[in-house]
Amino acid sequence: MDEKTSIKLLSSHDIKPTSNRILVVKALAAEEYPSTLTELETHLVSVDKSGIFRALTLFREHHLVHTIEDGNGGIRYELCRSQSDDDEEDEDLHVHFFCERCHKIYCLHDTPVPAIELPAGFTRTSCNYVVKGICEDCNRRARQAR
Repeated sequence: MDEKTSIKLLSSHDIKPTSNRILVVKALAAEEYPSTLTELETHLVSVDKSGIFRALTLFREHHLVHTIEDGNGGIRYELCRSQSDDDEEDEDLHVHFFCERCHKIYCLHDTPVPAIELPAGFTRTSCNYVVKGICEDCNRRARQAR
């Protein structure tokens, strides 16, 4: 993602495009998988950990990123596919797959999230749907090793 696209994305979520925020958005867009704070910190040596965390917190509040509990006790961040922060609820609801062998998280955008009926008086503001197992690459490596 280039700088102009990053600025446009930030602006569409009512976020002022500072240099640090642009760098964080570009780093998230470049990642193949949802990223941890530590992974982002490794890629963004010019931005300190607190600056990255503040940007991620702001992005979360404006629905530019969503968080995923990675199935291993950590939190990962991923850019939302929604285009604005108009709703109180995340629009980018999709299933994630956590590989218990390589610890990667895969987005399964084409896998439907089951409807959940909540008791009266409850309101959903987000949902974290993670399926755990062994990914295709790890299964293939295991078959080849036999």
